[in-house]
Amino acid sequence: MLANLAAALFTHKSIKTTETKAKRLRPVAERLITFAKRGDLHARRRVLATIGDKTVVHELFTEIAPLVEHREGGYTRITKLGFRKGDNASMVQIELVLEPVNPKPKSAKKTAAAAAPAASKKAAPAAEAESVEDEATEAPEAPEAEVVDAPVDDAPAEETAAEAPADETPAEEAAETDAAEADAADADDAEAVVADDEAK
Repeated sequence: MLANLAAALFTHKSIKTTETKAKRLRPVAERLITFAKRGDLHARRRVLATIGDKTVVHELFTEIAPLVEHREGGYTRITKLGFRKGDNASMVQIELVLEPVNPKPKSAKKTAAAAAPAASKKAAPAAEAESVEDEATEAPEAPEAEVVDAPVDDAPAEETAAEAPADETPAEEAAETDAAEADAADADDAEAVVADDEAK
C-alpha cells in the first residue's frame, strides 16, 4: 500500500489521503527521493525493488531528483484538510516540495555574528589587560596618597613641633654659652687693659 501511495505521489506530485497513511508514507517517499538524488544504478535498483513501475522510477530520477538536488531533506509537505464525511477520518494533502531552495540570509548574519564574538573575545583580553594596567598604575598611588596624606601630615607636624624645641634649645644654649664666653673674654681683655694701664 505504501509503495502504491509513493508511486501515486511521484506521478501526481500531490495526493489526498488520511493523516495516518500520510505520516506513514512520508519517510518511505523521502527515502526513495534520497536514492533518486544519488542517481547511480544501485540506487535505481533499490527504488525499483520498492516501486515496480519503471515509468514512475524514471520520472523520479529524471524529473523530481534534479528539482530537489539542493534541498537537504524535507521533500514532502502535509497539509490538513479537515474531516471526511462518513467515518470522520482526518484528511490531509501530501505533496512534494519542488520549489527552488533560496539560501537564507541568516547565513551571512551567522558568519558576521560568529566573527563578532571572536573579535570581542580578542578585544576582551586586551581591555582586561588595559584595565589591569590602569589598576596597577592607579592602585599603588591611591594607598600611598592615603597613607602619606593622612598620617604623615599629622605625624610630621607633631614631630617637628616636638623636635623644634629640642633643636632650638641646644642652639640657644650654644648661643648663650658663646655670648657668655664672649663676655668673659671681653671682661678679661678689659681687666688686662686696666692692669696694663696701672702698670704704666
